[in-house]
Amino acid sequence: MKKTVLGIDVGGSTTKIVGFRENDGERTLITPQFVRAADPLTSIYGAFGKFTMENDLSPSSITRVMMTGVGSAFQQKPLYEGLDCRAVSEFQSVGLGGLYLSGLPEAIVVSMGTGTALIYAKRENDKTDIRYLGGTGVGGGTVIGLSRKMLGVDTVEHIEQLAKGGDLSQIDLRIGDITADPELSGNLDLTASNFGKLSDLATPEDIACGILNMVAETVGMMAVFAARNYHLSDVVLTGNLTTIEPIRTTLFGFEKNFGIRFHIPENAQYGTVIGAALSAL
Repeated sequence: MKKTVLGIDVGGSTTKIVGFRENDGERTLITPQFVRAADPLTSIYGAFGKFTMENDLSPSSITRVMMTGVGSAFQQKPLYEGLDCRAVSEFQSVGLGGLYLSGLPEAIVVSMGTGTALIYAKRENDKTDIRYLGGTGVGGGTVIGLSRKMLGVDTVEHIEQLAKGGDLSQIDLRIGDITADPELSGNLDLTASNFGKLSDLATPEDIACGILNMVAETVGMMAVFAARNYHLSDVVLTGNLTTIEPIRTTLFGFEKNFGIRFHIPENAQYGTVIGAALSAL
């Protein structure tokens, strides 16, 4: 039996949408999309209209729409009359999406959005165990806010471009800067204090690099602690920050120091909305 389910992840001004076509147990992912708009309702209808038109989907061909995200509460009625729309927990969506994209049966899944959420997720046979572990307010909002105030730049693309020319030695205090203890010889490049060595000669490129590095290290260390608590070595990273190369580089650098494998699968920025759609299947 053929059926199509959609997932919609509603942020404050950005909405992501994805679909799965299922036929006799075989699932086909429809390429995810996102739209930006001034308010959640506009972005919901904009995403739905664009997605269904570009993928030749009529409302009658859609079995169910699963909605998640902080802005989903603004949608108080079905998108179209007779269309089955349901809310799904954002944390459940993060966990399901992370396991699906990585192909792992068990992992810590990190959603790197405006803030950061950490989820324990395990799939065994047809059952899933998903637990919200907590999070941090450090995330994409931190990057944008600090960059706007310190650099006069507030677009992720410009921040990333600046950071690629930066020098962290002008920003961060490293363990090697404050000790020569031979017991720490393997960790001398680790950060002792973010922005703890901020030079008067630091350039905008250096500062942008420092901001991204601080956010990545904060998220990375929280993920390490969560993984160790569950005796795991796999962490799946999802969310918009996974697309920023300096952040990816910092996180992958954690692997050798902390014995953790960080996974950034294809479509990682769409992990939550993919998990929302999967919850209907």
